[in-house]
Amino acid sequence: MSPRRVRAEADAVGRQEGPLRIIVDGEPVDGIAGQTIAGVLLAADRLSWRRQRSGAPRGVFCGIGVCFDCLVTVGEDRDVRSCRRRARDGDVVTTQTRQAEPGQGREAQALRTREPETGP
Repeated sequence: MSPRRVRAEADAVGRQEGPLRIIVDGEPVDGIAGQTIAGVLLAADRLSWRRQRSGAPRGVFCGIGVCFDCLVTVGEDRDVRSCRRRARDGDVVTTQTRQAEPGQGREAQALRTREPETGP
């Protein structure tokens, strides 16, 4: 998938562009009816919108819904593949992360597993 936007006057198919606006992490992002959420984000020059545990940025990798690199939360629906979901006007999109929160890394987990359990 390319982040290149095809202008209406250059569109060989002659699609009619209907504008839409989605909210991504509280910021309005404009798109075109029929675009996927990933398409809207790419057209807005956002190449990544998720971080994996290591902190590496992730966005669209496969673009066909096979991988999980483009996951977002849409409204109440978590783990939505943004490359497969068509954007709807007014969608509220929240980016996700798999980055470990402080105190939840491997070292913290290793320490927790070594601590003896205390019971009554």
